[in-house]
Amino acid sequence: QVQLVESGGGLVQAGGSLTLSCAASGRTFSRHIMGWFRQGPGKEREFVATINWSGGSTYYADSVKGRFTISRDNAKNTVYLRMNSLKPEDTAVYYCAAHRLSGGSWLDSAQYDYWGQGTQVTVSS
Repeated sequence: QVQLVESGGGLVQAGGSLTLSCAASGRTFSRHIMGWFRQGPGKEREFVATINWSGGSTYYADSVKGRFTISRDNAKNTVYLRMNSLKPEDTAVYYCAAHRLSGGSWLDSAQYDYWGQGTQVTVSS
């Protein structure tokens, strides 16, 4: 069982930066692939970024590649999402999630068993 709590969201101007944090409880955190997803107003939830258990492998949605960076600190049971050059279209509720240990696509939200409550990010133009 993994419990996740996101923080770090807020209001920022276009071009600005934010860092989201996701604190996890549970002994299996370091074994889980972790992901960030987001859901904008009137939109479906979409994949943003994912990172493997060691932090050595990451993958990003094309829309955020080069602007966002996912990282993790297993000693602190925390995963981060550094967001630079933010755009109004990045406005969304951002969720972190822990992938099921049995495998499956890293990009598919249905393969993630544990979710945080979300943190709002609003980018003004």
